[in-house]
Amino acid sequence: MVPYDESVPPTRRRRSLLAATAFAAVCLTAAGCGAGDDSGGTRAEPGQGGSGTSAPPPSKSAPAPDRTSASPTPSAKSAKSSKPSGSSGSTGGGATGPLSGKTVVIDPGHNPNNHLHTGEINRQVDIGTTHKECDTTGTSTNSGYAEAQFTLDVSHRLRTLLQKQGAKVVLTYDNDRAYGPCVDERARIGNEARADAVVSVHADGSAVGNRGFHVILPGLVRGGKADTSKIVEPSRDLGTRIAGLFVRDTGSAPSNYIGGNSGLDIRKDLGGLNLSTVPKVFIECGNMRDPKDAALLTSAGWRQKAAQGIADGISSYLNG
Repeated sequence: MVPYDESVPPTRRRRSLLAATAFAAVCLTAAGCGAGDDSGGTRAEPGQGGSGTSAPPPSKSAPAPDRTSASPTPSAKSAKSSKPSGSSGSTGGGATGPLSGKTVVIDPGHNPNNHLHTGEINRQVDIGTTHKECDTTGTSTNSGYAEAQFTLDVSHRLRTLLQKQGAKVVLTYDNDRAYGPCVDERARIGNEARADAVVSVHADGSAVGNRGFHVILPGLVRGGKADTSKIVEPSRDLGTRIAGLFVRDTGSAPSNYIGGNSGLDIRKDLGGLNLSTVPKVFIECGNMRDPKDAALLTSAGWRQKAAQGIADGISSYLNG
């Protein structure tokens, strides 16, 4: 059962949401999802409080993840500036295609250099209903492959796929700053771009045996600067489509420890969602602390499939 917030009023997208939910159910069933429960793992805190286990500085001796792919990731720029990136990595609609005229913001979770700036990232920021850390270090595999490296790689691949369909793509940052951005700025970048869809890319850090992906949807929040009442329903539609197509494209099953095997979770404590005024979801692509999931997350071939699943979900939503 999808953990929906029943207090959300219906919107005009209800019909397409029902169709998307049915499609996702077919995909999830086809993936052979077994029984599971929500009590087995640590609740993720993507972008705020960490994605599960906090990561140590990347190990220099850690084996490099598989880099072979038909769609190589652009090389990282030096992280010299802590200035707001605004529309970092923004690319206009050069290509024509089904997403021409659409703007998509991709938010790569965390920053590879956050561990060098603990004072800055621990600064409290207003997320509407409370205050939280500016950003966190994220997690890593046991071999030292950092979540922030993973999120940038998948985000680059996702950008390429969306640009080929004609979308204007904005990255909240592109390894072009010393730390962050803070979670409130990440939300603001999507808002100011008037994005048609925003996806924040993450990987979880939970216990061994906890496997699979989940998409985090905004709950209904009203308080302070936060008011998600206008984005809850379209974000649910976006997230449901991404979940169903992520199963199809990656072959990965939904999380066996969060979301009751639906691949969906609702959160009211994430600033990146609470402060968004445009449709937005987070995706935890897998559990970096589980060896089987880690083998997928460190594979360039699988990361390409992950990017494809997210891109297909965005495309389905924007064309729906």
